Amino acid sequence: MPVNVDDVMQLFCHLSHEKGMKAAFKHSGRGALLAGATAFLGGLVGGPPGIAVGGAFGGLLGAWMTTGQFKPVPQILAELPPAEQQKLYDEAIVILRRLDWTDVAQLTALVVGNAGLQQQLTGVLINYLSKELRAEIQYGE
Repeated sequence: MPVNVDDVMQLFCHLSHEKGMKAAFKHSGRGALLAGATAFLGGLVGGPPGIAVGGAFGGLLGAWMTTGQFKPVPQILAELPPAEQQKLYDEAIVILRRLDWTDVAQLTALVVGNAGLQQQLTGVLINYLSKELRAEIQYGE
């Protein structure tokens, strides 16, 4: 049976929900830009001591920004643009194409009932979130 992108996204949502997966995106580029900008502004206002104060303040603010807010992975998957969903689908279909199923409920049951398949698909999801989206993953409620 041809596998639908939406079906695979629903499967990933189910797996990530069961594992309590959350992800946070690191915004290190923004944090570094903020630190540099506040150091520059501090230098304009206060000269060399202003650079130090602005840099310290910007560094702290930048560090706070890079901590990220954790969001449930199913929510992140639902918000992915179609092109990104297709990338994730392309990786998952290599594992799923050998299965015989009729609907998403049966596909989910097949995967949930097979620890090896769960592990492979969870690995695909974690790899995608880490490498493509540069997200930090957390487990549990």
